[in-house]
Amino acid sequence: MPCRRAHGSDAGAWLALLAALAVSCRSIGPSTVPRDRIDYVTSIGDSWKQQTLLNIVKLRYGDVPIFLEVTQVIAGYQLQSTVGAGVTAGKFPSTAGLLSPFSISGTAAATDTYTDRPTVMYSPLMGVDFLKALMTPIPPSAVLFLLQSGYSAELVMPMVLDSINGLANESKRGVQRPADPRFTRLTALMREGQLSGALQFRIERPKTGPETAVILFGPSQDPQVAAKGAEIRSLLGLRPDARELVVYYGGYSGRDSEIDMATRSMLQIMLELSAIVRVPESDVAQGRAAPGMVETPASAAQSPVAIEILSGAEAPKDAYVSVQYGGRSFWIPGTEIRSKYTFGFVMLLFSISDTGVKGSKTVVTVPAQ
Repeated sequence: MPCRRAHGSDAGAWLALLAALAVSCRSIGPSTVPRDRIDYVTSIGDSWKQQTLLNIVKLRYGDVPIFLEVTQVIAGYQLQSTVGAGVTAGKFPSTAGLLSPFSISGTAAATDTYTDRPTVMYSPLMGVDFLKALMTPIPPSAVLFLLQSGYSAELVMPMVLDSINGLANESKRGVQRPADPRFTRLTALMREGQLSGALQFRIERPKTGPETAVILFGPSQDPQVAAKGAEIRSLLGLRPDARELVVYYGGYSGRDSEIDMATRSMLQIMLELSAIVRVPESDVAQGRAAPGMVETPASAAQSPVAIEILSGAEAPKDAYVSVQYGGRSFWIPGTEIRSKYTFGFVMLLFSISDTGVKGSKTVVTVPAQ
């Protein structure tokens, strides 16, 4: 018997089935990029800050710094669609008890199952990589790059240099050493030279041999700028007519034609920062923490520090970054713009000090389900 045309409701069921099939074929990849890119950057950045702060705190307590780098993130997505359909043909009783003409009825259903299964790979920093990344002094060329990029000499030099042409920087760790007043004055003059353009920096990369960092004293018609340039030369023990000076790493040679920088490694910088973490005075008295800044009623009267790292039972909710160690919270206040800026600079130094050595072969793969 030939089939009659399906009722309108039956045609709608077939349309629903076609729509379900169309939905099941859609792509989910492109739509995840705007969300996941920001989410992963935020998460990795926050964990990087926490890891850095935690290692600074650990050094204050004589603990070993451990770095676990995120080497790879693989985001895997899966969309499974299930489509079901049913067709019934025949005569169906109506509400009046009569049989309807021969007709076809259909049903359709579609369900989607979405699975997000990222894989994060970590690589611990150890062995030769640890030595090269954390214990190798930052090269003088990197110091000049920072100055040339606009970072203030009053931030770069006290943080990165241990001495320059025999002028010692301040050290807060171990046997505390105050900064040579000439170093402090030199730092201020270098900053003024940056702003006036009297100081210029150049990195020369010959085809053979190592790169050379050069500081240039530009000519100036301003008597005040010229006088400050002469004072910089005097503080560094340079010739009065010196214009182009090569920068070397190491102790002061005594030559009046070069600049010698003894720079710090990232481990030295972290040790210096660990000394300014404000820990309970009892921890120092009991030998739990190394000498340095402590929490006392007179803490506010202590000299200003590069980064304000506080401790207490619980970190405030608006903290810039916070970690837990030894049953206490340590944090950088979210309202301390100088501390946040300086801590961001320390994070940049980690990238600069990276020698490009690949991580060790030990890799931990954690599938997040």
